[in-house]
Amino acid sequence: METEALSAAAEIDFSFLALFLRATFTVKLVMLLLIVASIWSWAIIITKFMAFRRARAEADVFDRKFWSGEPLDELFDQIGPSPSGSAEKVFAAGMLEWRRSHRADGGLIANAQSRIDRSMDVSIAKEGEELNKGLSFLATVAATAPFVGLFGTVWGIMNAFIEIAQQQNTNLAVVAPGIAEALLATGLGLLAAIPAAVFYNKLSVDSDNILSGYEAFADEFATILSRQLDS
Repeated sequence: METEALSAAAEIDFSFLALFLRATFTVKLVMLLLIVASIWSWAIIITKFMAFRRARAEADVFDRKFWSGEPLDELFDQIGPSPSGSAEKVFAAGMLEWRRSHRADGGLIANAQSRIDRSMDVSIAKEGEELNKGLSFLATVAATAPFVGLFGTVWGIMNAFIEIAQQQNTNLAVVAPGIAEALLATGLGLLAAIPAAVFYNKLSVDSDNILSGYEAFADEFATILSRQLDS
């Protein structure tokens, strides 16, 4: 009897596709949701790695230009008021306010320094929003995917026990498929959550480091302008 049960269980297809197709509608929905969340998470991760690499490269190039000794007005004329690089945007925001703070007679309007600082702070905040876009989704997936998968598992096991009760049969061929289908939901939940959690932490640190670089540049630039204001 036990040998026949083991033989019957061995003939059951336990591939991912077979487990998915045998699952109930609710468990299928949970699995699809987790698969989509995982794919979307990886799309965000890859996109952010490329964006952060580009931001660091642009910042390095601009940093070399800024400290090359070239007059700031000439550098601003080269990059224009609407540059593409994030570091250049911070610089352009400060230079635009610097030029707007001059009166027609060449004098400076009062409180120019505070307005320049605010302009660069606003520009940094905008770049921060762009850098962090999508990271909240990774955090949400990392926090909720295991529980969504657990819900699918609980639902699947409940239906497996209902099927056992209906068939009044507890041999391995009846029990194994339902349990395997249910546990697959938990596996998919972890598959979605673990990379999302790891890369959310990694990308958050990278974003903070990039923004710290912009803030450090803004402070140095503000110091340079302050010297000019004092002179």
